[in-house]
Formats: sequence, structure tokens, C-alpha cells
Amino acid sequence: MIRLGTSGFSYDDWVGAFYPPGLPKREWLAYYAREFDTVELNVTYYRIPDRRTVVGWTERTPPGFLFAVKAFSGLTHERQEPDFAGFVEAIEPLRQAGKLGCILAQFPYAFTPTPANWGYLARLREGLGDHDVVVEFRQSGWVQPGTFERMKVLGLGFCCVDEPRLEGLMPPQAQATGRVAYVRFHGRNALKWWEHDQAWERYDYTYPEGELKEWLPRLKLLEQQAEVVLVYANNHYRSQSVDTLRALRAMLAEG
Repeated sequence: MIRLGTSGFSYDDWVGAFYPPGLPKREWLAYYAREFDTVELNVTYYRIPDRRTVVGWTERTPPGFLFAVKAFSGLTHERQEPDFAGFVEAIEPLRQAGKLGCILAQFPYAFTPTPANWGYLARLREGLGDHDVVVEFRQSGWVQPGTFERMKVLGLGFCCVDEPRLEGLMPPQAQATGRVAYVRFHGRNALKWWEHDQAWERYDYTYPEGELKEWLPRLKLLEQQAEVVLVYANNHYRSQSVDTLRALRAMLAEG
């Protein structure tokens, strides 16, 4: 099964482009869930959410809706004293409601395939218990013989990405190393990837039809390899991610 969703849903610049003007923010998630059955939460990267907030997410979404939860930055970027137990406890209401798709652990570009970092991945796996965990690497050095088999042994999923074809960045892959296959469409805004004034500029990108079609055989391959394929569009400026998913959904429906 392939599920389509956006990376985040709470953006002010979606008002008028996706959300009706005047719709209260507290109703945005429920409105979003009318069209999509999954969402990737970025807010959990910046802070560990309180339980009341997490319970609210479950209450404002229908049965069967899935959340992919980005791991708190303390677990992936600082890594000095990672509070795995605190993070797992915070998101427990999602699992209790049957709405936790997986945890996405996005590591920085400086996280390269050293023995120490492989060791940390094993520590991450142990710390997050029996949750489905998907790892996103940002540095192309991870694409080498043995990486994917080693990920399978560790019980970690691999995040496939579409992003600018710049030296050092991850190339497009179709690899499923866990129960959950995972794809993120970041856009191909090469000009603004490294140099930008605002973070959203990196993801200001509209996918042409041809670039989305490149992923159709990859998505079908992933669907054969995993129980579920979670696909998220991160080109979120003015809801371009919504347009990306609508186009991709139509292509998948055509077979």
C-alpha cells in the first residue's frame, strides 16, 4: 500500500492556497485529513511534544490515519545525552491509537558512515525500542556496498529522497530495509539548497510531470518490498507539496 502525505500541515502560507480563509488553526489538521491519510510531523524535531498535544492529534484525525514522527533533534543532531525514553513516552498516545506509522530519524549532512556513527545507529535502534524507525541520511557516502544489508540487520528503515542533484547529496534510491518503505520529495531547488535567507526557500519548488514520473517504477518496486510505503512531499511553500501529491496520486491511479 502506498500512502501519500505532506511534510507538516501547519503553515500560514497555505491559507488561501489550501486551507479556506477564516478556517481556525485548530481545524487545519481535520481539514487536511479529509484529503490525505497520513502526515509527517516536523514539530517533534524542534521539541518533544506534551501529551495533551499528541492526544489532540489523535482526536482530530479519523481511524486509520497515520503519523510519521520526526525524531527530536537531541536524538539525531546533538546526540550527547539523547533522551530516548522521554521521546518514546511523549508519542505513546499515537501508538495506543494505532496511528503511529513510524519514527523518522533525520541526520545532518555531517553524519557520515564512520564506525562511531554506525555504533550510534545501533544505540538509536535500542533506545527507540520496538518502534518502526526510518533513517534519513543527507550525505551520499552512505550509498555504498553493505549499507542496506547492515540497515536490515539493525532493523532500521532507509529513507529514499528526491532532492537536487548536487555533489555530496543523496542520489535517488529505491531501497526498503524495513517493514516501512519511506520516500521524501524535497524538491530540486539547487540554487537555494545551500544558500538561502529563509529556510522555506530551499523547498520552494514545483515538480514538473516528468520528474514525478521518474518515481513511478521506484514506488511500485518499494510497494513490493515493504508492507507500507509512506510518501511525503516536503516542497511545502504555498502548499506546492499538495499539488505534488495530487499529481502523483493521479499518475499512480492510471497505473
